[in-house]
Amino acid sequence: MGTEVSPDLVTLGEIQGAAVRIRGVAVPTPLVPFPELSEETGGDVRLKCESLQRAGSFKIRGAYNFVSQLSRDEVARGIITYSSGNHAQAVALAAREKGVRAVVVMPVTAPGVKVEGARRLGAEVVFEGTTSLERKARAEAMAGEEGLAMVPPFDHPRIIAGQGTVGLEIVQDWPEVELVLVPIGGGGLASGTAAAVKRLLPRVRVVGVEPEGASAMRAALDAGEPVTLPRTETIADGLAPVKAGSLTFLHAREFLDDVVLVRDDAIRSAAKALLLRRKLVVEYSGAATLAAVMSGAVEASGLRTALVLSGGNLDPSLLERLAGEGPSEVEA
Repeated sequence: MGTEVSPDLVTLGEIQGAAVRIRGVAVPTPLVPFPELSEETGGDVRLKCESLQRAGSFKIRGAYNFVSQLSRDEVARGIITYSSGNHAQAVALAAREKGVRAVVVMPVTAPGVKVEGARRLGAEVVFEGTTSLERKARAEAMAGEEGLAMVPPFDHPRIIAGQGTVGLEIVQDWPEVELVLVPIGGGGLASGTAAAVKRLLPRVRVVGVEPEGASAMRAALDAGEPVTLPRTETIADGLAPVKAGSLTFLHAREFLDDVVLVRDDAIRSAAKALLLRRKLVVEYSGAATLAAVMSGAVEASGLRTALVLSGGNLDPSLLERLAGEGPSEVEA
């Protein structure tokens, strides 16, 4: 953590304001005990189930916080975003709540379950490329051509403040927590969660988790600034931006105690454990935090540990595969 607080960082008041703004749209999600893993670690492990959130992920928190602060004229023209899937669905839901047009630009490799989810919520889906930079460029061009308001996926204070309500809920529900693990894609969830937790409970250790094949935030922290990865390769499609956000980088540098990397096979095992042992459907991106504990990338022995499960939009074909692969590595 830095020694000087940047004026660009979201405040606790902004996160608390977001909590009021999204009330009645986003739902408070539970902290579910994981007895088997608690016994194994000698601590108390609980799962913050954003997989049970509306539209299947935490993203509605930031999306609705952002959209609800647009002017009447901006909303009337319609909104647009770019996303690998979960933010697209959240923006579609926010637009439906406001009764306005939504356009989402998704990669050609986007999981079908996320594409259909965005369409089911009323969004117009446009496909562009495979990287976050490609879909960002297409969305910005369309926004300019059609006068649409851009809803950024992670690198904006209103988005970060909305995602920070996850941290508020963890602290409110479990003030005794000692360790919080949160996945990192672009970094909005990790930034907001860490900002909320650290400002309310500075003693708590907050750790971000990235896939080994998509370590944009780890690379940024090591370099001292956001850098563009030559490529990303991971089963966790929601954690695969090629570059961390400029604002999320500042938050990660200030509030995260560490960013650790996990292998795809550990992520797959964690998703399987959640399905078979906790009866929770969690997408690979959401299972990264459990993977960090199960693989030993983060030491949680004897600690009260909250694992943020960021989303539950798992492709049905993967669900069938996980369920049929045999016993989980976490024994009952």
